[in-house]
Amino acid sequence: MKSAFKPALPVARGERLRGKTALVTGIGNGIGKGCAMLFAAQGARVVGCDIDAEAAGRTVEEARERGWQIDSLHPCDLTARGEASRFVEFAVERHGGIDVLVNAAAFGAFAWIDEMDYETQWRRTLTGELDIVFLLCQAAWPALQVRGGSIINFASANATHALEGSPALAHCAGKGGVLAMTRQLAMEGGPHGIRANTISPGLVETEATRRHLNVQPELMERVLSKMMTRRVGQPEDIAWCALFLASDEAAWITGADFPIDGGSTAW
Repeated sequence: MKSAFKPALPVARGERLRGKTALVTGIGNGIGKGCAMLFAAQGARVVGCDIDAEAAGRTVEEARERGWQIDSLHPCDLTARGEASRFVEFAVERHGGIDVLVNAAAFGAFAWIDEMDYETQWRRTLTGELDIVFLLCQAAWPALQVRGGSIINFASANATHALEGSPALAHCAGKGGVLAMTRQLAMEGGPHGIRANTISPGLVETEATRRHLNVQPELMERVLSKMMTRRVGQPEDIAWCALFLASDEAAWITGADFPIDGGSTAW
């Protein structure tokens, strides 16, 4: 899968997150890796995790080679009860608290309703896209209450729009749930100085989306026809928005959704 037109903004050094501790899930690849690398480059103390220990290790090493620091707990399966608490404890023990939580890790199965298996596709997707966000937000809540902070969850263009030809029923349900849940988190977190927002990406080039499009290559033309920019997103496109939401620049933003999708949902 090749992206059309210009690439995303590169990762750049800065100090927009200097002094903040940021938990980032799914750092092994895709959006999670993009956020972890950019946050580290911008001065954050990044603590990441991934179920794929080898991929997470590569991200940590790549950051080290660039002169950035990422601590990582891997392997870490956040769909397993207790793992979210272990991840939070891992971060608090190292840095004394939490300022930012980025829920980038996710799993989704794609199938039409008349072909979808309840346990291995429907239930597993809701666990991998919705439960995983709830469990870590709940585990991190006491630490976030201490000094306030920013929760960044990932919904999707599919949370509000259906794409013809895409068998994304479970994915739409999971990401729609994340969108609604985050608004509630913003309300509950307000008195504690906890902000909660969602980013709703369009199609972003990751290992997972490459596998999906290998099965349905005809979807690429349809996806690009919906995008005003006529190019697929890159993880860095999403990470730059996450950086803003994590920073003090977004101090008065909560309960909001940011469609970072090349204009695909603006028609």
